[in-house]
Amino acid sequence: MVFEKFRSRHLSGFLVLFVIAHFSHHLLPSLLIPLLPFIRNDLNLDYTQAGLLFSAFTLAYGIGQLPAGWLTDHIGPRKMIAISISGVALAGVLVGMSTTYLMMIVFLVAMGLTGGGYHPSAPPLISAAAGPQTRGLALGLHIIGGSSCFFLTPLIAAATAAALGWRGTFFSLALPTFFFGLILYRRLKSLSAAEKNKGPSGKIENGPSAGFSNFLPLAAFILLSVAAFAVVHSFMAFIPLYLVDHFAVEEKAAAAFLSVFYLAGFWAAPLGGYLSDRFGSVPLILAICFISGPVLYLVNIAPNMWALGALLLTLGTIHVMRYPISESYLIDQTPAKYRSTVLGIYFFSCTESGGVLAPVMGSLIDTYGFYFCFSAVAAFMLAVTLTCALLMRKSPPVPAAG
Repeated sequence: MVFEKFRSRHLSGFLVLFVIAHFSHHLLPSLLIPLLPFIRNDLNLDYTQAGLLFSAFTLAYGIGQLPAGWLTDHIGPRKMIAISISGVALAGVLVGMSTTYLMMIVFLVAMGLTGGGYHPSAPPLISAAAGPQTRGLALGLHIIGGSSCFFLTPLIAAATAAALGWRGTFFSLALPTFFFGLILYRRLKSLSAAEKNKGPSGKIENGPSAGFSNFLPLAAFILLSVAAFAVVHSFMAFIPLYLVDHFAVEEKAAAAFLSVFYLAGFWAAPLGGYLSDRFGSVPLILAICFISGPVLYLVNIAPNMWALGALLLTLGTIHVMRYPISESYLIDQTPAKYRSTVLGIYFFSCTESGGVLAPVMGSLIDTYGFYFCFSAVAAFMLAVTLTCALLMRKSPPVPAAG
């Protein structure tokens, strides 16, 4: 019955539009990692500098989400979503025009600041239209847009860079992204009721009516989800370089191989969202994070590309499952009028911690090598998971959908 209601209500254009929007939002920023070997050679960068390029975008992206979340709660998500998509496209043109390391840093910062408004804006809008019974599943299907982008972009980047270079890759993908942002702004006009965080019945969605209860378990949940994002996201930033330097893989093949990690996004996000609707978010997030540590370590001892691919696919599956689980939990535990603000804080924490961790990992690799660095982050992930599990043990379960 839930699936019948969901299909008839949402798969007639609304959610499909948001899947495309999510894809477009991430398209230009997701070029950076697969093109990093090309950029490194062109600008003569070391590992630490390469990590700082990644940090320039992610730190600015996180900072941009704080004011964007607050502003969305006051002006509505439609304008913020359009600004995030079209603004990122314009910044992508400037990144492609960079001729020095400093120029690229500045324009990646601009890309991060303009793109920071999408994630605080989109989940509350989707949740309001879906209702509490299918919230997790709707958020999971939305995430397919981002996951498919991360899967396809390395393939697109490898093919386009071979023909146009890394600069031409940014140029050629920026124009359609910019115009889609303008088109989306007009199409979202019909969702004005959802912009007010109201469900299909016109009533405010279920959730806390005023303040925040169970603060310690909520804080522990956020800490764990943020740590998982930061560790895995920073870890993956160095996978193309690891392939080139450890397995002697060609740069184009290393860029394309990154798609293995993102392949899981086609099924993992809807699965994670569905399971969160049925069983609650806390047990799922703990299981996912306990598995992450050993998988991160095993990358060190993968004997060949097949084994490494299997590990990256596993890591991608549990990583993407976490997205709708975390978003659904935060929306359920947050009063409607503060949801974009809280999501802005959450995504800010994810991206800022990931941006800080990437150059630290780069420095560890420069000094001690890949094995030490990957082992250290695996141990860190296990320690954080165990600590947060103890703090969340008295957390009341999120009610499952009926």
